[in-house]
Amino acid sequence: MKIYDITQELFSGNVYPGDASPVYRQVRSIAGGDICNLSELTMNVHNGTHLDAPWHFLDNGKKVDQLNLHKCIGAAVVIETAGDITAEIVKSIYCGKENDLAYKRILFKGEARLTIEGARELNRYHIDLIGSEYQTIGPPEDPVSVHYELLGREVILLEGLVLKEVPAKEPVTATIFASKYFLNAAPLKLGGAEGAPCRALLLANDLPVII
Repeated sequence: MKIYDITQELFSGNVYPGDASPVYRQVRSIAGGDICNLSELTMNVHNGTHLDAPWHFLDNGKKVDQLNLHKCIGAAVVIETAGDITAEIVKSIYCGKENDLAYKRILFKGEARLTIEGARELNRYHIDLIGSEYQTIGPPEDPVSVHYELLGREVILLEGLVLKEVPAKEPVTATIFASKYFLNAAPLKLGGAEGAPCRALLLANDLPVII
């Protein structure tokens, strides 16, 4: 079974503009005479590879510890395309795939930005999760509208992925390619938080039972 680690290394990973970078500090060391090595970590819950719960933008939305983990774990599809992900691109991706469980969790590989029209079209297919290699879903000039649209339907946003080593082989159109995997992106159980880091993995070949 092939395992793809699609998680950023935390301390060298990307940080959204304006957010604080994670800080690591060793507070005990065997070399210094202590009985063990012990570290402390200070970080923003949106550093590195992480997910957004609805409460991130919606004050009545669910928090991380209230999420349905089935949305974060199960069959998924990696889509490779470039440029804006418009409503027409989404329609092309889902043509004939409306009942395919893998398409409930969709990960976009490459320099593809989700437009608000694309987000609205995705919501027509009742998806559970959408992932991106960027630190935030949506175009840089207006990521907020895309967050409202998706989080308002309790779609989990998985951000800061590393998909460059993950193949997307099957042609959907001349410019869109897809491959199915099994995703495990369970978040840390941070009670009351609006987001959480996760160790996101994709499993290929001998897939577990599809859920």
